[in-house]
Amino acid sequence: MKKLIFVVCMMFYAAVSFGQDIKETDVPSVVLNTFKQQYAKAEKVEWKQKAGLYKVEFKIVKDDHELWLDKTGKVVKHKQEIKADQLPKEVTAAIAKDYKGYTIHDPKKTDNAGVVTYKVELETAGSEMHLTFDKTGKVVSKKKED
Repeated sequence: MKKLIFVVCMMFYAAVSFGQDIKETDVPSVVLNTFKQQYAKAEKVEWKQKAGLYKVEFKIVKDDHELWLDKTGKVVKHKQEIKADQLPKEVTAAIAKDYKGYTIHDPKKTDNAGVVTYKVELETAGSEMHLTFDKTGKVVSKKKED
């Protein structure tokens, strides 16, 4: 019986922690209007609700975006795919200096309440790293893959 209760609790926790898919018709009009005004060219739009925020995943051309909005329609966080040549020169200079021989893959820009960071995968023969830089080129997190 204890195992059953544990399994049910874990399933409930997983469902709540990953957010809940919602229909566009269930998104408050102020949130939906803000999104549609700012991202009129959005395609493949999917909405989720998690922890009082509305998360919308979408594409513009071929680039993926994730946007988090509060119930008033204020954008709280925006994460988007970018091209390597869109990274700030300070970030590319830091990579060239400290990670010679690595190639940049899958760069992303995140604006979290005005704090902008850039996440990149750096790859070389037999090695891969995930680094996050601030806009000045300083590494704020680093994870090495084996």
